[in-house]
Amino acid sequence: MNDDRAQTRRPSTSSGFGRMLVAVYALFALAATGRSVLQIGEYFDRAPLSYILSALAAVIYIVATVALARGDRTSARVALVTISTELVGVLAVGAWSLLDSGAFPDKTVWSHFGQGYGFVPLVLPVVGLWWLRRTGALSDH
Repeated sequence: MNDDRAQTRRPSTSSGFGRMLVAVYALFALAATGRSVLQIGEYFDRAPLSYILSALAAVIYIVATVALARGDRTSARVALVTISTELVGVLAVGAWSLLDSGAFPDKTVWSHFGQGYGFVPLVLPVVGLWWLRRTGALSDH
């Protein structure tokens, strides 16, 4: 490898700060999956919309975790789509849950912009998109 290529190399989506980001996504994948499995299995008829949205969040967190951890160009594109969808979801569900609380008799991961999780669900996709841009994972090399 020549010196020019080594100097212009950007970090992988899963190295350095990316490791922490992958760990946070993995933690949220586990939390959202556990929550949604319990909710759907035990209480589905009480708040089906809330529980389906929790399951959707879980799937998004799982896919984002794997895509960020893999770090190749195709995975970075998958991460971009997934994390962008996550951001739209948390904004939409967050606003909807504030405007029509009756539609959400039980909370989701994204209710009230992730208030029940310290607003991490609102910040996480912004950080994820920033990291994808910072690493240059989507640019042509």
